[in-house]
Amino acid sequence: QVQLQESGPGLLQPSETLSLTCSVSGASITTGTVYWAWIRQSPGKGLECLGYISYSGVSYYSSSLKSRTSISRDTSKNQFSLELSSVTPADTAVYYCNRGGDSWGQGTQVTVSS
Repeated sequence: QVQLQESGPGLLQPSETLSLTCSVSGASITTGTVYWAWIRQSPGKGLECLGYISYSGVSYYSSSLKSRTSISRDTSKNQFSLELSSVTPADTAVYYCNRGGDSWGQGTQVTVSS
């Protein structure tokens, strides 16, 4: 059974860079034909996909966030990561990592506030 666990700071100030890591167990991020995604849910809003990285290591980004987003991976640790630069209070959300739409991490609250 695949398990995903997000980690990273919960509180940032505006203009900082958000860095989150998703640790994966029970499956390899380099095999299969799946993708590994970052998704967030802001207060009162629906789910928003920031982007994903494929099993082959190719990253894809939401057009609205592309200029601020980077998704990478560490295959030696079976982890993939999100960086979101120049955060604002509008980036406050619960951030989830996800495998191909079928397995989710528990989510981590990120708050941007001065």
